[in-house]
Amino acid sequence: MPVRKNLQTPGLFDLEPTEEPVAPPARPEPLTVSQLTARLKGVVEQSFPSVWVAGEISNLARPRSGHVYLTLKDSGAQIRAVLWSSTAARLPFRLEEGQAVIAQGGVEVYPPHGGYQLIVRRVEPQGIGALQLAFEQLKARLAAAGLFDPDRKRPLPPFPQKIAVVTSPTGAAVRDFLQIALRRWPRLDAVVIPAQVQGAAAAASIVAAIRAAQRLQPRPDVIVVTRGGGSLEDLWCFNEEPVVRAIAASDVPVVSAVGHEVDFTLSDFAADVRAATPSEAAELVVPEWTAVQQSLVEWRRRLDKPVRQRLTFFREQLRQLGARPGLARPFQQLHDRSRRLDELDHRARLAIRNRLAQHARRLQHQAAALSALSPLAVLARGYSVTQRAENREVIRDARQVDIGDELLTRVAQGTIRSRVVATESEST
Repeated sequence: MPVRKNLQTPGLFDLEPTEEPVAPPARPEPLTVSQLTARLKGVVEQSFPSVWVAGEISNLARPRSGHVYLTLKDSGAQIRAVLWSSTAARLPFRLEEGQAVIAQGGVEVYPPHGGYQLIVRRVEPQGIGALQLAFEQLKARLAAAGLFDPDRKRPLPPFPQKIAVVTSPTGAAVRDFLQIALRRWPRLDAVVIPAQVQGAAAAASIVAAIRAAQRLQPRPDVIVVTRGGGSLEDLWCFNEEPVVRAIAASDVPVVSAVGHEVDFTLSDFAADVRAATPSEAAELVVPEWTAVQQSLVEWRRRLDKPVRQRLTFFREQLRQLGARPGLARPFQQLHDRSRRLDELDHRARLAIRNRLAQHARRLQHQAAALSALSPLAVLARGYSVTQRAENREVIRDARQVDIGDELLTRVAQGTIRSRVVATESEST
């Protein structure tokens, strides 16, 4: 190969080929968009069949299909995710906007949009367990609905005659409750209504048992819903909404005694009284027979002294009353009062007769005076009264009439009708 001196850089030499330039390789057959997407889909889905992704929920959507669509994001990126309806229905808690979760699933490429998304098969909240979160969410919702309102809680009857116990008939809870309850009150009528208290069918079983307890005849005074301790998962049926609503809707007071002292369920909040254990429920519901007897003895002792004092006081009052003449000689008093009544009657009759005689005499005097002043008496002495016939005007002066006027003259016995033929006036 010939060597040519590099004129721009003295002392250096370049190799310069003398052959013809090589032709570029042929262009490969291009891929269609669908082919490229298909290859990417295969690579991505084979590489990430199952991954755990931590992020914050945004763009949460729940269409009528039951699927759940959302976006998982952090400070640097985001990925779309979907929970199919079958997966969403099994979630123990409710997904919410802004919630931090850890999602497990496979990455899938969606060809129509040319994007990828996470097909979620499992979700756990970050920092709190799924069941605990579901507990808090349902508790807040039911509290807002008023199911835990203290004003709706009823007191327990002091002396229940019949108690219905909703629990497993083979569990330790029912044995503990009945042993203590019957020891405290031997004549107690306790009816055990069997129910499943753990498992998928437990909630429906408990609801049915609570309703059956309310249909008992005669009706129970108290319903006790109880079971022994366990994990949150074991006690979860007492956190399910149908059970909580059945307890709140009961028209018989309900005592919830689920788990141990540290265990709290939503049934505890809905019940009228919460007992820490089944044994404590028996102590709260059933009075102790010996304590009631002692209380009765004490009340009898406390009432005996004032009652005896009152009896002594009333005996003395009766003795004093019995010593009075009216009570000592009641017929003598009656005779004396009767005699006094006769005397008063005689005096009253005499006074009435005297008063009537006085009024009669006074009336005669007044009648005589009125008779003397009566115009009829004057007429009886020969006087008369003359009047015009047309208007009954009394004629006192002859000048009041004219010749031909018709007159009426009233005398002592009757009236004379006359006509004026002449008048004479006397000078004064």
